[in-house]
Formats: sequence, C-alpha cells, structure tokens
Amino acid sequence: MSQPIRIAVIGSGYVGLVAAVCFAEIGHEVICVDNDPRKVDALQAGDTLIHEEFLPQLLARYRNGRIQFTTDLGAATRACDAIFIAVGTPQSETGDADLSYVEAVACEIARSLNTYKVIVEKSTVPVYTNEWIRRAIERNGVARELFDVVSNPEFLREGTAVSDFLHPDRIVVGADQEAAANLLAAIYAPLTTGAYYQRADAIPGGCSVAAPPPLLHTSTKSAEIIKHASNAFLAMKISFINAVSNLCEATDANVEQVARGMGLDARIGPRFLRPGIGYGGSCFPKDVAAFRSVAEQLGLNFNLLAEVESINAQQKKRFLSKVRSALWTLRGKRLAVLGLAFKGETDDIRDSPAVELVQMFLAEGCSVTAYDPAAIKRTQQHLPASDQLRYAEDAYAAAEDADALIVLTDWAEFATLDLTRLNNALRYPIVIDGRNLYDPAKMAEHGFTYLSIGRPAAYPARSSVTA
Repeated sequence: MSQPIRIAVIGSGYVGLVAAVCFAEIGHEVICVDNDPRKVDALQAGDTLIHEEFLPQLLARYRNGRIQFTTDLGAATRACDAIFIAVGTPQSETGDADLSYVEAVACEIARSLNTYKVIVEKSTVPVYTNEWIRRAIERNGVARELFDVVSNPEFLREGTAVSDFLHPDRIVVGADQEAAANLLAAIYAPLTTGAYYQRADAIPGGCSVAAPPPLLHTSTKSAEIIKHASNAFLAMKISFINAVSNLCEATDANVEQVARGMGLDARIGPRFLRPGIGYGGSCFPKDVAAFRSVAEQLGLNFNLLAEVESINAQQKKRFLSKVRSALWTLRGKRLAVLGLAFKGETDDIRDSPAVELVQMFLAEGCSVTAYDPAAIKRTQQHLPASDQLRYAEDAYAAAEDADALIVLTDWAEFATLDLTRLNNALRYPIVIDGRNLYDPAKMAEHGFTYLSIGRPAAYPARSSVTA
C-alpha cells in the first residue's frame, strides 16, 4: 500500500460521504466537512444518513480513526494535501447548474491556504468551472503557485456507489499541471496498481489484481465534459429504448426481445436498454439540462438532448394512460404502489418518476397505498400521509383490497414476491408493471391481468363455462 495522503472532502451527501469513506478504505487519512452540525453529529455517531450497500460497514470501520467529521473547513484545508469539493450543484430555473455552493466553498478554502494544495472538483460541474474556481481563489488573494485545480468526476450509481468507487470502469483525472496529476495518481494508486484487491477484506467487484481500473489523464475541460457527456448519453439510451417500447406496443412486438437483439451488437451493448417509466434521480435530469444549457450558451444546437428530455417526460404520461386504460376510470380507485425511490436499492426520491406518478394518481382522484423498502421516510417528508395516501409496511399490506397493483421501482425484492399471496391480497388481480419485473406468461398462469412496458398484455385463461 502506498503512503497515506491527507484528504479533505467538502460535503457529506451521496458523493462526498461515499468518496470520504472509500478514500479511508484504500488507506488515506480523511476529514469530511459539512456545514450542517446535525449531519456531522449523526455521522460521528455512526449514522450513514443514506441507503448504500457496504457504507455502514466501512463507516463503522473507519469513523474516529482514518475518517473524521467536522464543520471546520478552514482547519481541514490547512491539515490536508488534497481538498475534494463534493457539494451540491442543483439545477436552476434556467436549466443551468447552480454553482453558488462550489463558489462559496472555493472562497472559504482560499482564506485558509498557506501551503501548496490540490483542489479537486468532485461535484458534477459544467465545462469552465475549473477556471472559475481558480479565479475565485486568486481573487481572494492567494498566490497562483500555492494551488492547482483538478477535475476528477465521479461515476457512481446510487445503490452500488461504494462498489462503483472501488471498482470503477475508469478513473478520470483532468489536470493541466504535472504536480497535481501526480498527487491524484498517488491517491488512486491502491486501485490502479491492483494493491487494494490483494486484501482479504476488499469490497467485492469487477476489478482485480490482474485487471485494475485504468487512470485516464485528460485536460481539465475534457474531464468536465466527459462527466456530462457520459450521463447525457446514458439518458439518451434510456429515452431511445422507451421510444422503441412505444413502437413495440403499437405493433404487438416485444421490446425485451428487441433490446436483446440490439444489445448483442458490441457497438451498442445491453446496458441502459431497459424500458420503463423514465429516468430520474439527482444526476440524469439536471446533467442533461445543464449540458444542453452549456451548448446553448456557446451558440451550439444540441436539440437532441431536448428530445431526450421530452421523451422522458412523455413516458410518465403514457404510463398514466396505461393505468387508466386498464381500470377504465381512475376516480375512486384504490391503487397499491410498489416503489417510491427513483430506482431500486436506494432511498433517493429526487426527481423520482415514481413519486411524480403517485402525485398524478392522487390528482386523478385515486387513493394510494404505497410501499418502498427504503424510501418511505423521505417520501413522507414530501408527501405526508393523508386520507388519500397511506404507507404500508410491506408489499402485501399495500396490495390488500386494491383495485390494481402498480410497480414503479425496480427493487430486487419486488421481483420475488409470492404471486399467489399477492393475487389473494388484491381485490382485482391486475398488475401494471412500469419496470418489466415479471414474465407475462407466468403472471397469466397465476391469474393476473398483466400490463408492462413495450410487451403485449397478458391475461389469465378463461375458465370453461358449463351449462
């Protein structure tokens, strides 16, 4: 293992907390900074605050040891060699990324710089942010030779973020100065040399001693564009297969067969070719909008991304129409909803298409009983329980006496439900699946009327009628 490097991570959200804990896991000394004392106290007490596999174990292993939590950004800046900025960059009303938090952190870092530091963009930011961070620090009186600014975008998927960090497809380091590039290379050396994967207690994943992740050294601007371009392309794949699913429904084709046929082409690949109710979460919606906004500001036509956004918005409306077509009218119907998070294995409901559809159902006059393995607490803060909206303790309780079951999130546990028990719980055995979790033929065998995305509807065989 290489020598530990002192790292400050500013921000303890999804990216910041995962990065901080994983830097500790690969041997570095980490100070994680947040301006919310309640979050700092909770993290010091061992509460991860977010639902992520492996995160509780790693936090328990390193808190008050290799990783410290504090609200004192100045002290962390002075104590560390590399400072990772991992604060939020929410979408503004114009579609731009709101960089005010990044600017505020950069200015505060500047007040504490007394020796050479490498400042690292870890937040998702548009191209030229690196230059603006540098200017903000210089405007606060810091000599140019006292710091360098590097872009090191994250490519983490919520629900598998720890594994993604420790077993990445690639590590992108956008650095225009050799000293800064060398420090980032040293930070990630336990991964890129394969040394981490020799450990018996290493988090499992796709990388190994024989196949460590590559480190891609680029310019700062290229690294910034790589992040936005990657997320925009993945969103485009999702919208594309959703558009194809609509064509399949119109022709009684099967979108899963089409997606498999496409995915076997090595130039296309199978990932992100799963149709559904549209993408959501904290990344794709704002990153697509921000990438398009940057292009427009530079006088470039990127209408392709506008169409990606349009298809995504329409997909939720099409699903609402699918539910209406299955139930005839919606007012007064009792719906069981499975899933509130924007995807399975996370509790994140930001821009969740599931939550948006629940709101649509309520607006149509339905009553909803919802269940999610992890996201109920967060959803209740946004949509409190009422006469029209209840939250259930499990999937079967949600289904009890409902007119139909609606699947909105692809949690693994939903795919393994006891179908006989589910049928018995429902008032009418109707399942409308927005994530294609079930085999249509099997659902028909279990007596369900089953509608999914881009596949022919399935119906139970009619019982023979005797005179």
